[in-house]
Amino acid sequence: MKFQVFANGQPVQKFRVCGASMFGTDGASLRRTKITFSDGIIECQKPNSDTAGLALLWPVEGFGRVLLSTTCLPERDAPYCLNVEILRARLMQTIDRRQEWSLFEGAAELEEVSKQAHDLFVKAIQNIGEPAKASLLADNAMRRAMIFSEKLAVCQAESLFKIRREAEGFGRTCLGVSVNPIMVSNDTYVDRLSQLARFAYVPIRWADIEKSDGVCDFSELNKCIDVLSEKNLLLGAGPLLCFSKEALPAWLLEGRASFERIRELAYRFVTEVVSRYRGQITRWFVISGLNAANHFGFTVEQVLEMTRAATLAAKTTHAKAFRLVEVIDPWGEHCATTSNCIGPVAYMDMVLQSGIAFEAFALRLAFGKNETGMHIRDMMQISTRLDYFSLMGKALYVTGVEIPSAHGEGDFDGRLAGVWHKAWDAKRQALWLEQFYTLSLSKPSVESVVYGNLVDHDQSVIANSGLVQQDYEPKEGYRVLRRLRELVQS
Repeated sequence: MKFQVFANGQPVQKFRVCGASMFGTDGASLRRTKITFSDGIIECQKPNSDTAGLALLWPVEGFGRVLLSTTCLPERDAPYCLNVEILRARLMQTIDRRQEWSLFEGAAELEEVSKQAHDLFVKAIQNIGEPAKASLLADNAMRRAMIFSEKLAVCQAESLFKIRREAEGFGRTCLGVSVNPIMVSNDTYVDRLSQLARFAYVPIRWADIEKSDGVCDFSELNKCIDVLSEKNLLLGAGPLLCFSKEALPAWLLEGRASFERIRELAYRFVTEVVSRYRGQITRWFVISGLNAANHFGFTVEQVLEMTRAATLAAKTTHAKAFRLVEVIDPWGEHCATTSNCIGPVAYMDMVLQSGIAFEAFALRLAFGKNETGMHIRDMMQISTRLDYFSLMGKALYVTGVEIPSAHGEGDFDGRLAGVWHKAWDAKRQALWLEQFYTLSLSKPSVESVVYGNLVDHDQSVIANSGLVQQDYEPKEGYRVLRRLRELVQS
């Protein structure tokens, strides 16, 4: 499958492919694919001849660089015009969402923009035999289509957010912040945190606590939880278990333990932590990322058994434990490049079908890095994905949220990670946060949105993503979330 790439009506000779993956008709990423660019053509090699789509970071004039996709297309010898196919997919998605949301009168002022986009698309199809001309028409339509679709998503979110607020549908956990344990000894840091959120997420790593087999050191965690408890914050903690290499104890990595032994050790650790803090922690993120982070190469059956063991250990130790199972990379792009992984939807469905008892799913979302699942997406895509996960029938916690307030270097460069409308700065971060939080909390299934990084620091998942500067001076994004807190509490 081939795609010809145009810019300003001319074939592109230089194009950096970022965030590229292929997916099938079920939306799942395809494995064993190869995507390359040469002489104006993106060539996609895949393991079979089934219809498939291409997703990649794509520039839209006047809108930025966001991760977009084509529809699923059949193989053919002649290359597709990528500009046209990305436009086609966006228009189809917008029509589907508009019908699902029954949002017609509320977006009347945007009708002219929508009509222009569709008319230009029709002209592009009529000129598809002249791909250069078709690409110009498609590019002109694409900006209009993106503006219309995102404003449509925001319009729907604002309407539902207002309804939920008037119904007093927001709980104390609706706004949360992830804690940096190293900083809790600083009074200013704790004040900034408690002024912003009523729910604090305390990170836990097995590797940091049980550095020797059977010997746990809770001293740092004790200090952190004690300080936060004094501020009358609701506390969540986790993940109690994560099977990425860096989260696992060194002594466990060095051994050759069987699955049964690893499960026994994991059960013991969860029991130890929950038993110690069950009077202070209200939300337990019992296991995280096992859909994608699977260092030991567990089979599907073992993945489910480990998930079951984690939830059971928490419940056995604390009968009233509120347990969350966390999913990373909710778009499932990791499946294209990572072995021993499961698509997020497939994992969540299997957990539900297997009868594992727990209270909520958590979805980890961070944007602004040239890494799988972290490229910039627009609000329409985010809203669509949250709607999809809402169908699972479980409450949702959106966790680890981060977005930059300035461009970074390397993988944090906006040319590689993506740009939302304009270059990243504090005002752009604040506007994104306002729309993202309104959109997320407009969904009845979303009980909480937890920001992942309060203060700028070198170890954050996304560079320059703090809500306050290193001197603890609030950014505009911090003020936006303060106003949101007042709004949901009024």
